[in-house]
Amino acid sequence: MKSNSLKDLGAMRDAMRAAQAEAAAIRAREAAEAARRERERHAFAHAVGPVKPVKAAPKAAPTTPLPTPEPRQRELDEQAALREALSDEVDIETLLLTDDGLSYRRPDIGIDVLNKLRRGQWAIQGQVDLHGLRRDEAREALASFIRQAHQQGRRCVRVVHGKGHGSPGKTPVLKAKVQRWLAQRREVIAFAQAPGPQGGAGALVVLLGSK
Repeated sequence: MKSNSLKDLGAMRDAMRAAQAEAAAIRAREAAEAARRERERHAFAHAVGPVKPVKAAPKAAPTTPLPTPEPRQRELDEQAALREALSDEVDIETLLLTDDGLSYRRPDIGIDVLNKLRRGQWAIQGQVDLHGLRRDEAREALASFIRQAHQQGRRCVRVVHGKGHGSPGKTPVLKAKVQRWLAQRREVIAFAQAPGPQGGAGALVVLLGSK
């Protein structure tokens, strides 16, 4: 029994010595590899010479997004349609209801609505000023304003056309055209000359139908 124990003890010692030798060999290889890398680093530094760190290039500013393509042809088509839709030749004398020739209402709109409009009892929710515009410019500006105001749910707006003092012969040419254009708009259900505080003879108060 003692002989077997001694043999086992000797085997254990041999195994420990082998493990220690293997660990020492591994450490030696790692040390040799580290020394090799260090020599290569020194050799590279010696060959290249002193170096300075390169400053990082500034980040490129984000590019400005391209503008949304404008539907130019559609806009031109719409403008042409507006010009054709609002004629200068329409005779609205039969549509005007008052002795001053400056009020209008559709047949289904009561006279009391028009009277309130004349007296300024409707709150003005927006306005367009056509002063200084040429005929086609004024027509397109008016049509666009009325369309947008109606889409936004506005009911009462003011159209400033001026009194015509700057027109040839002091004749209010634009004033008469604005009346004709308004009478042709399906959104317009009534209009009247604005009360004095709201522009008087130089403006119209326009009532729009609900959406």
